[in-house]
Amino acid sequence: MTQVGHDPKDSQIWYYNGTPAACTFVALDYVLPKFANFSVPDLVVTGPNYGTNLGGFVWTLSGTAGAAYAATNRGIPAIAISASNQEVPYFEVKNRTNPATWAAQASVKFVENFIATSPKNGPLLPLGYGVSVNLPVLTKKNQNPDFVQTRFTGNAHVNEAVLDKEKGTFTWANIKPYAAGVNACINGDCSLPGETYVVENGKASVSFYTVDYSAPSTVYTKSLIQRVASFVSSDK
Repeated sequence: MTQVGHDPKDSQIWYYNGTPAACTFVALDYVLPKFANFSVPDLVVTGPNYGTNLGGFVWTLSGTAGAAYAATNRGIPAIAISASNQEVPYFEVKNRTNPATWAAQASVKFVENFIATSPKNGPLLPLGYGVSVNLPVLTKKNQNPDFVQTRFTGNAHVNEAVLDKEKGTFTWANIKPYAAGVNACINGDCSLPGETYVVENGKASVSFYTVDYSAPSTVYTKSLIQRVASFVSSDK
């Protein structure tokens, strides 16, 4: 297999042997300009990933998130979708009852509805904004989950290192009870339910993100600015 190429049976399916964010860049800077009749897409959809990316901690580690961030930072609207199904190669998904198929169908449904409700003749998302969608465990009886507007924080998990004394190696586990830091609601609507809670209860979460990491202008931020004013200059 070469580093970049397309499925031998479908020239519309391309692969790149690299990180998810690198895949976004290769698509934008190589595949589309060279093999499509356009170079800047209206929307980048990353996923559906196998495995969810719930809460701010896991989201920060996520390749699915990184691929979406790569597009958002380039000024291209992006939706990151993460599902609860197990890993399976796409060429082994050959029936409509495979959880990966259900995840794909739910993803397409959301994306189509999102596009349909977008403003005419305008971008699908404001500059610097993106969407994170997490799908619950899908079954024959729950192939079409309800989508719920959520926030990243709230019932979110963060990990701890757990030593296997016999092997002398480490694995991970979720800290219990919930860690306060990852669940501090600083940005957004704090009245919304946390995406972790929503997905664990069988519904799909929809959280909006921005690529501006700066702390919001709050009483806490202003107090920090005043605190460092004696040794950190301001060029405003």
